[in-house]
Amino acid sequence: MSGTQSLAVPSAGARLIRADRGWWFLGAGGYALMRPAQVEPDGTLRPSAERYLRDAGLYDLKPYSSYSLTVLTSTDCNLGCGYCFQNTSQDPKGGSRPPRIRHARLTPEAVGQVLDFTRTRMEAAGLDRLSLLLFGGEPLLNPRGCRDLLTRAGELGPLTASMTSNGTLLTPLIAKELNAAGLGSVQVTFDGDRADHDSIRVKRSGGGTFDVIVSNIARAIERTSLRWMLRVNVSHLNRHGVDELVERLGSRLDPARCGIHFARVGDVGVGYANNLLHEDGLVEDFVRWHARALELGFTVSRPRAHVPCQACSFADGRYGAVINADGVLASCWETAGKPGMEVGTVADGYLSAEQTEGRWVSCHDHYRYDEEAAVRAVFQDRVDAGVLDCLHGAGRLG
Repeated sequence: MSGTQSLAVPSAGARLIRADRGWWFLGAGGYALMRPAQVEPDGTLRPSAERYLRDAGLYDLKPYSSYSLTVLTSTDCNLGCGYCFQNTSQDPKGGSRPPRIRHARLTPEAVGQVLDFTRTRMEAAGLDRLSLLLFGGEPLLNPRGCRDLLTRAGELGPLTASMTSNGTLLTPLIAKELNAAGLGSVQVTFDGDRADHDSIRVKRSGGGTFDVIVSNIARAIERTSLRWMLRVNVSHLNRHGVDELVERLGSRLDPARCGIHFARVGDVGVGYANNLLHEDGLVEDFVRWHARALELGFTVSRPRAHVPCQACSFADGRYGAVINADGVLASCWETAGKPGMEVGTVADGYLSAEQTEGRWVSCHDHYRYDEEAAVRAVFQDRVDAGVLDCLHGAGRLG
């Protein structure tokens, strides 16, 4: 259990979910395993238990320690995944070349403008540390932009840097160069085991990507200090191959250097349909995948309360920013580069609240699912309870 000083921010949603032996409380300031006697029959905390948790600071969101900056180094991508939120529609020919957001590429001049903007925003927020995410498109379609941004971002203060990449272009040489420039971690996505992945995560020129991604990660693990987050997108197309995927990744990679996360793919309005509903058995699948990953030595993140996003939960971008490769500001990485969703520029700053009305959206506002929100919430609570029980049983909740 842990507590922190509170921060005046948009409301953070605490969660109370049933566990094997009681209830898990997840607050912005920490977590606790509650005894059944501390919870009312209707699934709410008894007043004395709530007072205890509040006094311990478990409802309070700790102050941000760094400014959150996401920069798209390129809006282009060498893959043609049908569910990508940067597509504008499905490929009209049924292939792997869906139309995408407009081309933009981060230049050395733009890097300077981005960092000047960031310096000003950090000073206004009273933050002297920077958390940087290299994003795309595929950021490594502009490796020079990645290196330049990493190297120069270190001038703003202590830097924590990560990258979201499809992994196909992350050769050992590039991995070493970016690691030396300050990159600390990389998130890479898998779409099921090899056969399923290679039918979903396809090059725009055609052809699968599974083996090259795994090979690139394995070689980078040997030659760099990078850490890895392996995101597994789950749909009706790959659900039954995820068990085999976990085993394959455990045997070919070093689990001690990797975290793993499983997530259902939703529609973002580009015509992609995931027919995987939250029917009986899916919760058990998700919990089993997490449990096996823990057994193999992967890191599994602890489920958390619903907390504000530094970038998109504040209408004035107070604690973070998302910047397209052309210097245009977006409220969220899901809307970066999309026409009509601009909320300002690095040259002129943020537009007024009146001008950004309808454009300022938060994480997952654009995702669409076939079930009602309440059904999805129950599903996620059941999965998270199972994951917490697994972490608790393995002694890895610290």
